Amino acid sequence: MKVQITNGMFMAIIINAVYAKAIGLTQGTMAREIGNDIWISTIIATLLSVLLIWSIVVIIKRFPSGDIMDQSKVLLGGWFSKFISLLLFFFFLCSYGVIMITYVYHLMDYFLPEAPAYIFIIIAFIVGCYGAYFGIEVIGRMALIGVFSVLALNILLMLGSLSKFDVYELLPTFQDGITSTIWASRHHVADWAMVAMTVAVILPYVRNPQEWTRSSTAGFLFGGAFIVMWPILEVGVLSSEVTGQYIVSCMQMARSAKIGQFIHRYEMIMIAFFAISILTQIMMCFLCASTVASKIFGLKDYRRMILPVALILSGFGFWIVYDHHRAMELLETAWVYVSLSIAIFITLLLLILGSFMKKKLETKNKENVEHGTGSNNNKKTSSSSGSGNSSNSGNAQTE
Repeated sequence: MKVQITNGMFMAIIINAVYAKAIGLTQGTMAREIGNDIWISTIIATLLSVLLIWSIVVIIKRFPSGDIMDQSKVLLGGWFSKFISLLLFFFFLCSYGVIMITYVYHLMDYFLPEAPAYIFIIIAFIVGCYGAYFGIEVIGRMALIGVFSVLALNILLMLGSLSKFDVYELLPTFQDGITSTIWASRHHVADWAMVAMTVAVILPYVRNPQEWTRSSTAGFLFGGAFIVMWPILEVGVLSSEVTGQYIVSCMQMARSAKIGQFIHRYEMIMIAFFAISILTQIMMCFLCASTVASKIFGLKDYRRMILPVALILSGFGFWIVYDHHRAMELLETAWVYVSLSIAIFITLLLLILGSFMKKKLETKNKENVEHGTGSNNNKKTSSSSGSGNSSNSGNAQTE
């Protein structure tokens, strides 16, 4: 029996899976490219990404008892499924490199410059393995706490920054043209692509398939609303020129905030709230990569792959963050094209194949229902009340 999470947990995972990278690094990258219009580009990227997530939900709804790799197996057999799984593993490997850039550079550049990079990689390794082992339900609960942290972080930043905000800094709009502004949104769409591929793996473990489209869209829109506040404040308080000078632009934004007469180092508060979101992102990447690896090797329990996958991801993450030039090359060029090409290719391929082979999916769905392995909507599941039960059923695939 599969463990299931609520739609609220699912929305929280979506928000946490994009928030840290989007506010931390993406805005600085876009500011260097289009200046004042980073907030417009962020809105455009969010709206474009809703179409991507909607497509993923349509794909999974055709075969709700399995993830995108299971559906690939039904459509064209085991070798095609392994091909999709390999693409997804490479996708999550690159995703982890970007996540480590966000995580390590936040902490090392602003708080612990003397600490070696491997310390942060080891901490992420331990936390990621812990979350992946106990499963999606535990990660979902942590994501709910992360949403409250995100909300508190945004409110405190607004309170500390509005007195310095100058709306005229947002003008003129479309200074580099509409086409350039839309093109720059690719950096943020790449962040949302990471969320979309995560959804393609975990969506079958979300209750009430009838609510999947609404909860996915709501998660994207809420996440976009939490994020778009940052480029607006960064341009209005720091200016786009200053924002573009920093790799981790959000930390400079936090430094400029002032709350009351005594709290002048707001970035210390920020990192406390920010940590929950980035740790949730790390755990989800470990969980998804381990699940994908288990499909490649034909294993029923993804937990057998956690340790080898964690070692591969951690080694790649350390190799990336050890060299700033290498990290920036991945962040601003390679990651964007890898993320968008894989996400769009898989989505379009499965949409087209599923449309032409719909009867095959319907037949398999009927067989699953007859054998008692139908969609999550046809099962009664019980949420575990402790971590022990979560480890027993945490996302284990017992189809």
